Amino acid sequence: MPLSVPTWPELLGSATSSAVHLEMRDSYAVDYETGPFAEWRAGFRHDPADRESWWRPWLDLIQGTVGRGVVVRRARIVSEPVSEYTRFLYDGTFTNIAAGELVRWLPRRQASGVALPGNDFWLIDGRLIRWNHFTGEGASAGGEMSDDPAAVKLCADAFEAVWEHAIPHDNYKIS
Repeated sequence: MPLSVPTWPELLGSATSSAVHLEMRDSYAVDYETGPFAEWRAGFRHDPADRESWWRPWLDLIQGTVGRGVVVRRARIVSEPVSEYTRFLYDGTFTNIAAGELVRWLPRRQASGVALPGNDFWLIDGRLIRWNHFTGEGASAGGEMSDDPAAVKLCADAFEAVWEHAIPHDNYKIS
């Protein structure tokens, strides 16, 4: 029987020790980023010193999760040279870090030896997967939950292999 897909507050609220997120696309077209991406393309950049202007509910959720002692890690596999969208993500990653996430980047050429699942995912406490599905154009196609032991192991192993080879955000320079 398929597991129901919890809300983000429910999912991250269930985490007790870890929440890891692997992103493998070079662009996303999720609705909530349409405006911010267009503004970024027009030259707008958030001022790190003006936290009130960029802080949003997602960052509250991450900060609260980290505040409970949960380690939140995000790894991004990216093609190089990076896409315009990846530049947008890179420029805004300081907000994730300000909320308490640990973020690393892995150039796609360095990921060739890593067995990866077919979809982006969140893995909660090494036991529960939230698959993130996307259309070919990058729009959200919904989430799906799994606690299948083989899939959990694949995701855990893949994430740790990516994390081991990936470059911490502060050291990753895009060209």
